[in-house]
Amino acid sequence: MTRRISIIARRRVHELFMQAMQPKPGDRILDIGASDDTGPDSNMLEQLYPHRQNLTCASLTDGKSILTAYPGVQHIQIAPGKPLPFADNAFDIVYSNAVLEHVGSSARQKEFLQELCRVAPRRFIAVPNRAFPIEPHTCLPFIHYFPQAWFRKWLRNTRYDFWSHEENLNYVAAADFRTMWPAAGLPTITGTGIGFGPWKSNLVIYQA
Repeated sequence: MTRRISIIARRRVHELFMQAMQPKPGDRILDIGASDDTGPDSNMLEQLYPHRQNLTCASLTDGKSILTAYPGVQHIQIAPGKPLPFADNAFDIVYSNAVLEHVGSSARQKEFLQELCRVAPRRFIAVPNRAFPIEPHTCLPFIHYFPQAWFRKWLRNTRYDFWSHEENLNYVAAADFRTMWPAAGLPTITGTGIGFGPWKSNLVIYQA
């Protein structure tokens, strides 16, 4: 059931990407944070995008499973906390889903956003929506509504300890994007995924 819900939510993120960004067949797209997990709820862009020959996946691994699962894509291995190995505006669109909340402190998140904005003039970024009542990493209800210091303290030394460390999970709210966005002009901020109204499972920030 959890995987089925995840598939629905991620498909809706993909649908919004196609609708909002309207990529052309020749657009060069960079997906930052593609996963070695090639299950049905992973790498929805690689699964569904019809022009894989123009899709470059960037991940922390050698990407062998990604290249095997999605013939036609290209893969680049990147290093955490390092500048992306691409020239300015090397791509037409940069895409990032469920990555920003895992890069560490707010300062690291801002640096990551700067890199995303540097490598492409059009950007699409999705993160979990903190307003959604179920915390997606632990499946616990409401616990993430509290200050993050409390959230981390309550998870520390439990089976969810991994998520209690800032370097592994640091939520980003819509207000945070408005203050840390590094590019000219404010992006569009909206919700998608499962749920309704402001309680959508995913928060999406894009500049088309």
